Amino acid sequence: MLSIGCGAALGALLRYWLTSLWKRQRVDWPLATLLINLTGTLVLGILTGHLVADGAAMRFWGVGLLGGYTTFSTFNTELVAMIDEHRWGSLLAYFIISYGGGLAAAWVGMQI
Repeated sequence: MLSIGCGAALGALLRYWLTSLWKRQRVDWPLATLLINLTGTLVLGILTGHLVADGAAMRFWGVGLLGGYTTFSTFNTELVAMIDEHRWGSLLAYFIISYGGGLAAAWVGMQI
């Protein structure tokens, strides 16, 4: 449990730092969350391909660090905001890129 908690804390801090950097760009699109979730999915795919037999490492890196780094809740909050703002094109693009890109990134990571 301590391993997962420490990993999650580090992942959340990394996500916060990267989000703060990207939000300075003032882009009216959730680019920070998209990039964080796609890179997290890619790295999780790599770890799954290499550390699947090492439960302790997967708990720290996969469940902890990458669980704290990636964010499904922020992704959904941003989708709901796009619905409220009637930004249908952005919503569709964000949804497709996030899910399609996430699946592709996980697959690529598992192939590395």
